[in-house]
Amino acid sequence: MRFMYVLVAEKPMMPNPALREEIGKMAEREIKAGRMLDTGALLPRTAGAEVRIKDGKLSVTDGPFMEAKEVVGGYAIFELKDKEEAVARAVEFMQLHLDHMPDWDLSCEVRPFVDC
Repeated sequence: MRFMYVLVAEKPMMPNPALREEIGKMAEREIKAGRMLDTGALLPRTAGAEVRIKDGKLSVTDGPFMEAKEVVGGYAIFELKDKEEAVARAVEFMQLHLDHMPDWDLSCEVRPFVDC
């Protein structure tokens, strides 16, 4: 099963060097094992655009746009056997953050893909 991890933070922050190193090691291990298919961090919302449909009309707004309480900061896509394994790997990933940046309020949403 494929799963997407969506990282959401109330306050965007860059990982410190120690955390970046540990994330790199974990990513390398997961890619070599064939479990991690893709990953990436996102630039701030100011660098993007929003395409929206509202009241039957399409609009495009360049960033920065409306402030959000939480911001998606990155993602990863994994191929894993089941939800339990997906959650276990997300816990390991989030533990790295807790160990290296305990003041960072961050969540990792684990979402399965629809099988077509």
